[in-house]
Amino acid sequence: MIRIKTKKDIEILREGGKRLAHILQAVAKHVKPGVSTAFLNDKAEELIKAGGDTSAFFKYKPKGALRPYPASLCVSINDEVVHGIPNEKPRLLKEGDIVSLDLGLIHKKLITDHAITTGVGKISEDAEKLLEVTKEALMVGIKQARPGKKTGDIGYAIQEYVKPHRLGIIEELAGHGVGYAVHEDPFVPNFGMPGEGALLKPGMVIAIEPMFTLSGPEVKLMSDGYTYKTRDGSLAAHFEHTIVITDGDPEILTMV
Repeated sequence: MIRIKTKKDIEILREGGKRLAHILQAVAKHVKPGVSTAFLNDKAEELIKAGGDTSAFFKYKPKGALRPYPASLCVSINDEVVHGIPNEKPRLLKEGDIVSLDLGLIHKKLITDHAITTGVGKISEDAEKLLEVTKEALMVGIKQARPGKKTGDIGYAIQEYVKPHRLGIIEELAGHGVGYAVHEDPFVPNFGMPGEGALLKPGMVIAIEPMFTLSGPEVKLMSDGYTYKTRDGSLAAHFEHTIVITDGDPEILTMV
């Protein structure tokens, strides 16, 4: 069931979204060769706590998961698409890696969700292109998030934008409603047909999150129960914003 947020809810989500954006930007500044994934998680936890908020991901157990998520931040490197666990088997970042940072924040009991992908030092031209196209595809999708449109319009816009760039569109993972819980209805895929899917109405809060690869779109779930990798080992990128549907243009909540 899709739940419409109240004006008061949106005020709180706006506050939380800005806090989340500040935190993720601060964590991203530490993405350098030799830095450990556990350090990035610790830094995120430190900043969340300093603001008086809590992590939306720590101890969260998604439907179908065998155990709660053991960290506050998802850190996914190179061929890892999403949900990489940073603190169970910490790894050191290397020059040329690309790293997805995905974080959820609970502020006054309401949740926002935000992700970016960034390079470690100098990265390849192909990796630069992947990051640029994925980030821009997010903005293309957001522009479609207007009242009277449907989730299929968002997915179609993202799909059509990426086609000329010949990247793999991951279909098994998608965006979602958010606010009262980490994952709510509706399902917001990165492909689709215009006029199909859930109807967008003012007060709906959704997370849009394109996930592309340099090659094939197939993914596999690793033995830790959370990390998704590309099946062919190709690089993957992930960008995400939480937005609210208004009477006009969508509002991005997870921006500074």
